[in-house]
Amino acid sequence: MFVSTAFAQTAAPAPGGGDMFMQFMPLILIFVVFYFLLIRPQQRKMKEHKAMLESVRRGDRVVTGGGIIGVVTKVGSDDELQVEIAENVRVRCLRSTVNMVLTKGEPAKNGDTPADGATEAKTDDGAGGRIGKFFGRK
Repeated sequence: MFVSTAFAQTAAPAPGGGDMFMQFMPLILIFVVFYFLLIRPQQRKMKEHKAMLESVRRGDRVVTGGGIIGVVTKVGSDDELQVEIAENVRVRCLRSTVNMVLTKGEPAKNGDTPADGATEAKTDDGAGGRIGKFFGRK
């Protein structure tokens, strides 16, 4: 007696056009935020690093991926460099292992050695400060 009968709903909602869009809106917003905060800056950083690697030339002071600081003495094939890490100690390394260029050397003229002092390690405050920041020191 106290139970009422349940009637089926007579008007069914239209198959979800706007409803479905509103359900995917948070996912779309998350993707847009990720693009502008993560993906785009990383692509820009990769592009700058690639340009830096392409512009490495003889006489540049570089830091390799292992933290070795040296002077580029020879640019070999497309992906190989010869780096002098100490007096008369030269190593071959891949161009992609260079993390940063500390100082740009003057271009060598007619097969001469790099500019004065470019093969010796310089201890100027500018490069030393950048190396310290690179390795997390103040």
